[in-house]
Amino acid sequence: MKGRAILLVEDDAAIATVIKVALAGEGATVTAVESIAARNQALATHGYDAMITDVMLPDGNGLDGLADRASQNALPPTIVLSAQNTLDTALRATAEGAVDYLPKPFDLDELVYAVRAAANRSLLPASAAADAVPDDLARGEGMPIIGRAAAMQDVYRIIARVAPTDLTVLLLGESGTGKELVAQAIHRSSQRRAKPFVALNMAAIPRELIEAELFGHEKGAFTGAASRSSGRFEQAQGGTLFLDEIGDMPVEAQTRLLRVLQDGDYTPVGATRSAQADVRIVAATNQNLPALVADGRFREDLYYRINVIPVALPPLRDRRSDIGLLARHFLGAAPRLGLPLKSLSDAALAALSAHDWPGNVRELANAMQRLALLTRTDQIEARDVITMLSPGDPAISPDDAGSGDSGVIAAVQAWASAKFAQHDGDSGDFHTQLMAIVERQLIDSAMTITDGNQLRAANLLGINRNTLRIKRSGTAD
Repeated sequence: MKGRAILLVEDDAAIATVIKVALAGEGATVTAVESIAARNQALATHGYDAMITDVMLPDGNGLDGLADRASQNALPPTIVLSAQNTLDTALRATAEGAVDYLPKPFDLDELVYAVRAAANRSLLPASAAADAVPDDLARGEGMPIIGRAAAMQDVYRIIARVAPTDLTVLLLGESGTGKELVAQAIHRSSQRRAKPFVALNMAAIPRELIEAELFGHEKGAFTGAASRSSGRFEQAQGGTLFLDEIGDMPVEAQTRLLRVLQDGDYTPVGATRSAQADVRIVAATNQNLPALVADGRFREDLYYRINVIPVALPPLRDRRSDIGLLARHFLGAAPRLGLPLKSLSDAALAALSAHDWPGNVRELANAMQRLALLTRTDQIEARDVITMLSPGDPAISPDDAGSGDSGVIAAVQAWASAKFAQHDGDSGDFHTQLMAIVERQLIDSAMTITDGNQLRAANLLGINRNTLRIKRSGTAD
């Protein structure tokens, strides 16, 4: 990178200094500015081999105007840094012409590598970036995918890179992780966004009808075919076809799908003429496709054909820091479903975060709707969460929940025992958090049951009054 001129647009002095030192150590000359106005002036008066820009700057969004400058041949290869860490930011950064996107906090070595690669690129073609900006991203409208955890950042970067292409994408992940939402985001950010997005769940279609659903059929092609029907390939022409649960596709239908992917030709059931398919394929599965291949239940050549760009979606238990964002999002959407608007206490959030959510985001969404409907107060508390989760927890028997307020104490104790067992290998900090939840809810429940009588509450909990007073002081808001 020796002799390369780099423009750095970053208003955080500490971050700017670290980046400047790192790039200077590589032999680059770094010009640092702190605003969009200063960036525009620098670009107008000097040539740069690469640019690094933050998103949130004192005078606006650092992504604004990048595509316009690209159309004027004034934009060097650009790397975007952002603490926003959302799919929106990653997609818009790519759409505006950025060659890479790194979420904050970033790895310094990775940034240096990205700058070196960017500096070695030629300037963007005049219309490439400007033509790639979807209107909804230019307006800052959000995709329905929520998550700032590190596990989601890799997903965002892959989506942002693959969306403008026509490459086939294979989405991998457990049920409820949001595979169809990701497929829709890829479509909406692609050059095919003005054409249809068509989804087909392979697991929901009878085996004998799969081919007719995919390729359509002519009148009289089989019993019950009273008229001609278009298939999903025809319906998605020019757009994106999302094949969900592709691991459940019958082997005989896999053979015909493979031919379409290879040659682009397909023949509707009962037809004599073939048709040409112009669709982008996004497939998804929660199954282990290599294992299905080994068992002879999935064609190996089809697996390689669809596994061009694999994207693994993390389960919710691997991104617990996103549970609060998701929970509050679902509560905020509750009024649109005719449900009351509720807030969420910190202790309730901690209880939600301690749950493993085997049904992932879908299960969490259902749980928040249930809490919005059934919680009797305006704020959802930890005991509401614990009481809701206890019946579905195999480590807690129905008798543990008891009835009335006094039953909550038993439910809390049983829930805590189950969670400590489940998270036996986790960090001490996590166990401390669990203990704080349990202690606070036991004290609150005991005080409610005894109408605020500290002596009776202490007796109920099996501790002395002074200990209760100290613990109440320590857990008070």
